[in-house]
Amino acid sequence: MTKPIIRAAIKSDCPQMFELIKELAIYEKAPDEVTVSLAEFEEAGFGHNPIWGAFVAEVGDEIVGISLYYVRYSTWKGRRLYLEDLIVTEKMRGLGMGKQLFDRTLAYGKECGYHGMVWQVLDWNESAIKFYERYKADFDSEWINVSITY
Repeated sequence: MTKPIIRAAIKSDCPQMFELIKELAIYEKAPDEVTVSLAEFEEAGFGHNPIWGAFVAEVGDEIVGISLYYVRYSTWKGRRLYLEDLIVTEKMRGLGMGKQLFDRTLAYGKECGYHGMVWQVLDWNESAIKFYERYKADFDSEWINVSITY
């Protein structure tokens, strides 16, 4: 197997990234929850006012993993990265690509002088929980997720 290249995402990666996002939605038992269009996804990452960044794991010409993040602000902690998605396509899981993407994202946050990174994980996703436990991540059971959809 060819070693993946971990690099910053570029606009032409978006169609393959979008397919990975849909694959994740299926894995998380929520395939109908992906309602954003590819055009909106591209605009949000590479348009006039980009709001997300990402690293990709590339093998050959195929994007096989992504780490998509954005900057958030905590009035208690300051600037932090929010890891929206860490995805490795099913056929490539267990080969260390998730670790490489996660490590690159952590390093990026440190390079930018941010004060940490936060994310969510589903309570039934035991493999992801074990992965994050290896990083000595703090799991918070006090906060409840809240959202409004327009």
